[in-house]
Amino acid sequence: MICSMTGFGQANRSFAGYKVFIDVKSVNHRYSEVSIRMPKEWAVFEDALKKTVLQAVKRGRVDVFVTAEREAASMKSVTVDFALADAYLQASEQLRERYGYAEQIGLKDLLKLPDLVQMRESRVEPDEQLEQELCACLQEAVAGLSDMRRREGAFLEQDIRERLGVLKSIHLELEALAPHVVHEYAAKLTSRIQLLLQEQSPVDEQRLATEIAIFADRCNVDEELTRLKSHFQQCEGLLAEQEPVGRKLDFLIQEMNREVNTIGSKSNHSEPTARVITMKAELEKMREQIQNIE
Repeated sequence: MICSMTGFGQANRSFAGYKVFIDVKSVNHRYSEVSIRMPKEWAVFEDALKKTVLQAVKRGRVDVFVTAEREAASMKSVTVDFALADAYLQASEQLRERYGYAEQIGLKDLLKLPDLVQMRESRVEPDEQLEQELCACLQEAVAGLSDMRRREGAFLEQDIRERLGVLKSIHLELEALAPHVVHEYAAKLTSRIQLLLQEQSPVDEQRLATEIAIFADRCNVDEELTRLKSHFQQCEGLLAEQEPVGRKLDFLIQEMNREVNTIGSKSNHSEPTARVITMKAELEKMREQIQNIE
């Protein structure tokens, strides 16, 4: 199945007092590369998250964004610094005895003292269960990413198959044209020799046959057409594969382009040359599409 290398997926779930959001996006890349951005306290889970992504994505650059929000106030705790409270009370007694104050410190007075009562975020320590929840959430996001990559891959495959059909059609035309090119060259060569000799002497048939044989050998493209046909069959086979075939298709397009260039260099006729130009244009469009395939 053909998959694109570009896509997007997201998921969210609640666990351990957090609301976790995960966004995953992928773009074209020569190899596999995963980048993860998440809260610092969860950095210990980075390797596990990368493995989760690489189970589904074999090629492309994947960026994973993990954000977490506290779900309730219960995640906050209020603490009292009793040592500091004792120090404040002791200081107040010393002041009262030294200066003769009659007032006693009350609860309201204590609550106004700085740093005596503090509110802190309660931290969830990284553990195996938290890792499993994160990976499960990421799997859901990656599943969405994979669905998008498959949908786009289907359009890429359809486009490539259509262009491959155009190439096969032109290939048949070139096979039919090849013999006519030699016959046409022979007729033109004979006509030119007769014109130069102005019918003063007969044409040397043996020399003429030799020249035609040399030309026929020089412009023979049977081998290139045969290899090109084989490449077409290999391309159709790769498009039916279930594994990632982007690199193989890229190499195969290079081989096709090489054969077409050779046919073009051997062509000494306007009709094959025009068809070679069309084939090169189609191959370039195929190459651009294949750059997006996993």
